[in-house]
Amino acid sequence: MITQGVKITARCDDCGGVLILDVGQYIDHGQLWWGTEGACTACPNGWCEQDTGGATPDEIRNALLAEHGPAQLHLADDESSLVPVLRVLREILHLPLGQARVMAGALQETGLVGTRVEMELIADKLQRRSVATTIETSTN
Repeated sequence: MITQGVKITARCDDCGGVLILDVGQYIDHGQLWWGTEGACTACPNGWCEQDTGGATPDEIRNALLAEHGPAQLHLADDESSLVPVLRVLREILHLPLGQARVMAGALQETGLVGTRVEMELIADKLQRRSVATTIETSTN
């Protein structure tokens, strides 16, 4: 399982105390999941939530990008057919053909940027269709 997480603090809505949040993304059974757990240090406020099938909430994604930096996915071979790339992008991201073509073109030219988990999921699906990729990460 590929996973990436970060702990952040926020203000508790219930009491104004310090809320500790553990947020992240992971891949399980070929799907992107996100999760968040929160617990206040001063009151009983706490929760746990996870989901898949849609976009990761911006606050989780932004926290991961801020802590770990972006990952950039590239095609390993400039001559790769874009047909399997289009299929994968449409399958994973539920994109119409026109948007998938734009993303496939970007992947071929400059690469796609996202969280490490997001790029690993796309890379895995492409590899299953015999499309080789590389992932570069920045170091924070």
